[in-house]
Amino acid sequence: MESARLNECPLHGAGLSPDHLVGQRLEGIVASWHRQDGEASSCPLDVWLIDGNGIATRVTAGSDWCLIVERSAPYEGFDMEGAGRVEVAPVHDGTPFTAHLGETVLAVREEADAATGRLALDITFESGRLRCQSWAGELRLSTC
Repeated sequence: MESARLNECPLHGAGLSPDHLVGQRLEGIVASWHRQDGEASSCPLDVWLIDGNGIATRVTAGSDWCLIVERSAPYEGFDMEGAGRVEVAPVHDGTPFTAHLGETVLAVREEADAATGRLALDITFESGRLRCQSWAGELRLSTC
């Protein structure tokens, strides 16, 4: 039996290698936020990085705490009735990525665990580095 790759999540598989981001220019950011009683969550649920070719790469946390990286178009927001709603929109501020709009990705580095798959992704831009991390099932974005 073939062993699983280190960054392979038992539930979601290996996902997309983030290496395709290297050399791409960050032209846009779209994010989804949970909003309840007029208040938005402190961290986005999903972030889509839009490159110069209009291709969207989604970064999100899986329910099993892995970090998912995949190519997908942003979805439509939706109502969760009594639990609020999920809103999806372009981001002009509110995430660490906005400081790097228009910059090229110079490098990516993944951290993974054999049991849970990808846990973090560091993305290096011309003016700094960002970390995307799954923490307790939530997506966390921070500068490094």
